[in-house]
Amino acid sequence: MNFDHILKQIKDAGFVYLGGFYPESHQTLALIGNAGPQMWQSFTTSCDTSSTTLDQWTETTITCLASTINATALFPFDTPPHPFLTWAQKSGETFTSPLGLSIHPRYGLWHGYRAALIFECILDLPAVTATKSPCDDCVEKPCLTKCPVNAFSLHGYDVPGCISHIKSGDGADCHELGCRARRSCPVGHKFHYSPQQAEFHMAAFVKAHG
Repeated sequence: MNFDHILKQIKDAGFVYLGGFYPESHQTLALIGNAGPQMWQSFTTSCDTSSTTLDQWTETTITCLASTINATALFPFDTPPHPFLTWAQKSGETFTSPLGLSIHPRYGLWHGYRAALIFECILDLPAVTATKSPCDDCVEKPCLTKCPVNAFSLHGYDVPGCISHIKSGDGADCHELGCRARRSCPVGHKFHYSPQQAEFHMAAFVKAHG
């Protein structure tokens, strides 16, 4: 199967290709997810978001996609969990940012892994476009200084401090527009989430950790 055809199918489903590799001599693994507003627009226009969760929509949509391209779909919310971040590193398409989040040379911090597609054959994957992290040439590293409560440092991430701030009156900016530290990153600026998408993800983050 031509991988260009698969890329079109992934795009038509509302997702983007985020890298891949060959886990076995006869297998191809392709990571897909969101970058910018494309997935959000597909999600909000194709279902009732008040009764359907993003994970439910993702599973239904990607399972259907997988069946049309002869692939098996794996998800970050499967039990037991799959090593998506390890897979991302193996793809060579992403790097670890100072925030601890994966950074993509094109999409910056504005991407997320929604599924992996396993093909029982070797496919000609697109060439890796970057050989080093964009953070290597970022001298100022604004992501480490823009957090209002200094939740991020080279030593780790203060999740309780972050959650407490978001829940407070002073945290409206982060809650409504997304993490200020994340927004300060200059890479992938045009893929920033809309306020509606950012607020949706922040609310889910608070619910999961708060």
